[in-house]
Amino acid sequence: MVADRTGAPGTVPGTAGQADLSGRRRARLAVVGRLLRGRLRLGGVVLRGMKPTPRRLLRVIRSAVASGLALALAFAFLPGIEVDSLAGLIRLVVILAVVGAVLRPILVALAVALGGIAVLLIGLFAQTLVIYVALRIEPDVAFHGFGAAIGVAWTTAAIAAMVGWLADAGSDETFIGEIMRQVARYGGGGIPFDGPGVVIVQIDGLSAPLLRWAVTAGNLPTLSRWVRSGSHRLVEWHTGMPSTTPTSQAGILHGASRHVPAFRWYEKNTGRLIVTNRPRDAAEIERGFSNGRGLLADGGVSISNVFSGDAPHSLLTVSQAGLPGRRARGYASFAASPQGFARSLVLTVGEMIKEVHQARKQRRDRIFPRVRRGGSYIALRGLTNVLLRDLNVTFIAEQMARGVPVVFCDFVDYDEVAHHAGPNRRESLQTLEGIDRVLATLERVAANVRRPYTFVALSDHGQSQGATFRQRYGRSFPDTVRDLLTPGAAATAATGTAEDWGPVNTLLTEVTGGDTGDGPSRRILRRRIDDGQVTFGPSRLEVTLDPERPDLVVVASGNLAMVYLPQVAGRADLDHLEFLHPALVRGLVNHPGVGFVVVRCHGHGPVAFGAHGRVFLDTGVVEGTSPLLGYGSRAAADLLRHQRMDHVGDIVVVSRVDPGTREVAAFEELVGCHGGIGGDQTRAVLLYPAAWPAPGGPIEGPDAIHRQLIQWLEQLGLRRDPFPAARAAENDQSLSAEATGDTPP
Repeated sequence: MVADRTGAPGTVPGTAGQADLSGRRRARLAVVGRLLRGRLRLGGVVLRGMKPTPRRLLRVIRSAVASGLALALAFAFLPGIEVDSLAGLIRLVVILAVVGAVLRPILVALAVALGGIAVLLIGLFAQTLVIYVALRIEPDVAFHGFGAAIGVAWTTAAIAAMVGWLADAGSDETFIGEIMRQVARYGGGGIPFDGPGVVIVQIDGLSAPLLRWAVTAGNLPTLSRWVRSGSHRLVEWHTGMPSTTPTSQAGILHGASRHVPAFRWYEKNTGRLIVTNRPRDAAEIERGFSNGRGLLADGGVSISNVFSGDAPHSLLTVSQAGLPGRRARGYASFAASPQGFARSLVLTVGEMIKEVHQARKQRRDRIFPRVRRGGSYIALRGLTNVLLRDLNVTFIAEQMARGVPVVFCDFVDYDEVAHHAGPNRRESLQTLEGIDRVLATLERVAANVRRPYTFVALSDHGQSQGATFRQRYGRSFPDTVRDLLTPGAAATAATGTAEDWGPVNTLLTEVTGGDTGDGPSRRILRRRIDDGQVTFGPSRLEVTLDPERPDLVVVASGNLAMVYLPQVAGRADLDHLEFLHPALVRGLVNHPGVGFVVVRCHGHGPVAFGAHGRVFLDTGVVEGTSPLLGYGSRAAADLLRHQRMDHVGDIVVVSRVDPGTREVAAFEELVGCHGGIGGDQTRAVLLYPAAWPAPGGPIEGPDAIHRQLIQWLEQLGLRRDPFPAARAAENDQSLSAEATGDTPP
């Protein structure tokens, strides 16, 4: 008997470790093998679903005619490529159609099988590869290498997009046709169903007054038809404060808006800055309030949202950023189709050019208020208004074809443009018209799928317009706070337009797979990946703050700002503030750009201070002139509810409201803003089928929207609630707590 170094009998030294290592290798190889087999099977399913049909052959013929025109123009203008005869061009068109019909389904299947960044790369180069193979086959074409094929591919894509736009009078018929073909691929398959499904479209940032005006004017044909025909009812609902997407979606999707006090906030107990459009932060927030029974829990799908609503399947959802290429066949089909990714990229460039023109026109016409609309925003507008919109439509159509019971998707197009151009400006209204066309497209999809679908449209908040705080007073709000501090004190500020980059960063995170290793996506985006999330734009600058803790932290979104004293445990009151920084509160209250300041006072609770009076929020007692005049009749209740949220700032500041125009002064450089109160930012909208029971009264807050949607889904038989009594008791407890001022556990 042989003893090893530890004295254990019966083993040869080192053999146990080698056996363990060998076992781990075998287990790892088995896992990799199962993963590869699963992906290959998925790719095979996609490949079988794209088998030739008469309709697909007709599409090939139509595509060949368009390709011939585009190729002729490309050959005429591009150097380094020539065709010797008309017969050669015709043969090339035929070869291109055949090669595309054979090769493109294989590329789609490969994209699904590989997933991750392979979907993006195949989407970029699929058409190039098809054209390169066709050029190599045709003997009467002379070209110089793969670079010429790239030029031909993107030139023909651009020409085809322009020709299609002119032929269809600017409509999206080509893209819609591709969507309908994807729907047809499901045939009679899909999820078994009993009863109708519901598609909920969130039009981000749309206020009820603006929608009423647009419907009356007839600028939104689809929504106008819904309202005028009586098929849908339009009601306004009040968001409360903060009027921001993460708070509203926490309420609408989970009934938990009280957990999100702003778009960004500071946590004193951890010393961290939380930004809700970062996947890591959004996932952590959702874990804190999710009970598994969100709005989409019973087979629903979340698309392009901040939170998942407990959906089993999520796509482009910030809190669930993952790999859409492995879960959505429509993603790969969109990427490899010339009417999909290539078309969208060409139109994205067109949208960027349009933005440059519209921004220049706004400056030339001296329209005011306005903000700078250059730099990265030009690319951001193109991505959100074309590429992400097309992806959203593709995903929704795919899920409707599958027969899922509920789909909830957020379209950020209007909100994005309204931030920079103004909520009522021409370019913003044009974006709203584009979303109206999306609804018309989804109606066409609904008419061609097995499950009957009905539509709900809602917004998460409105927007308020106005010249920014910096434009009005020459200094930013954080600099104004620094001027009021005790000499020697330092303040760290977190403001900016990071909200705008959330959907794009989520898309990039999903495409790269949140690669935390040393894979290809990390090498390509090495400088932009942080803990598995891709971050472009201002959000990549918002990181964990100095562990030594600054004297003051200032965060702002829209016309709402919060100031924190990290050195004071818990919520600091007025006595703390005046002891540490005697001029701070008084200086903010008297500043002409500040409407009011809310701080806690010992023995009185939260108090809203204005230049000429104050309101004791717990009791409603007013001394002097109420600083809440002009903010609406719900202002005191909104502020009191906000004060009862976790992680609210020691000082809460809301900018002034202009009495005549109801414009606000955003603390960010945005002409259209939301986040606080004042103007139309708290006036959201809900359109629901007229056949459904009407809400019992005014809808106050996103949690009330959640309860109403749950009630409708239950009546449609789309909810399988295992604990209805417990949930009802929880809702009653929440309502009672809000009424009494106690925060439920």
